[in-house]
Amino acid sequence: MNQKVLIVDDEDSIVTLLQYNIEKAGFQTDVAYTGKTGLEKAMTDEFDIILLDLMLPELDGTEVCKKLRQKQIDTPILMLTAKDDEFDKVLGLELGADDYLTKPFSPKEVVARIKAILRRTNKEEKDNQTQVIKIADLTIHPEQYEAIIFDDLLTFTRKEFELLLYLAKNKGKVLSRDQLLSAVWNYDFVGDTRIVDVHISHLRDKIEPDTKNPIYIKTIRGLGYKMEEPS
Repeated sequence: MNQKVLIVDDEDSIVTLLQYNIEKAGFQTDVAYTGKTGLEKAMTDEFDIILLDLMLPELDGTEVCKKLRQKQIDTPILMLTAKDDEFDKVLGLELGADDYLTKPFSPKEVVARIKAILRRTNKEEKDNQTQVIKIADLTIHPEQYEAIIFDDLLTFTRKEFELLLYLAKNKGKVLSRDQLLSAVWNYDFVGDTRIVDVHISHLRDKIEPDTKNPIYIKTIRGLGYKMEEPS
């Protein structure tokens, strides 16, 4: 079966262009012209990836992305934005988008990004078919995208979990923000690594007994982060 792409954009010309080129590349497509309709379709049907415009009527793209991730729907999201604004890009990735493209873009670039995200997602799913990882009172179940600490089941966004898993698999190693950005997001974010710090903060909120004195994820000043076995 062909992989299915949901296109959420309110500009007819862009939708037509995307639909033509994406279908030509061998994908099935479905379309929504408002954020509300896009959210409903994404929650009731199964898609392999969602192309989500930032500026939409009824519900903007960041809200759609946020609501999908809150519902634990982890379909990859490629955010489309006309705003060449660093804050929007960071916010989109923070809310759970997998990548972004700034308009204007070429249809070939969109198709290439779709294929890259799907390859990466499939590889991550295969890589995550690994044994349980235990670090002190933290138990990570890669296949289920779950972690347990002190018998409490924790919930994560897809990227939060992937970051936690990467840190755990590299326990004891100092990892720079650029390394984490490349490994987890697979994206050169123009040297802006704030998204890593935001996600580290989210992880600490969930796994650290005291976020001001972390025992699992340590900050190595001037270098990056390291996951340790608490002493």
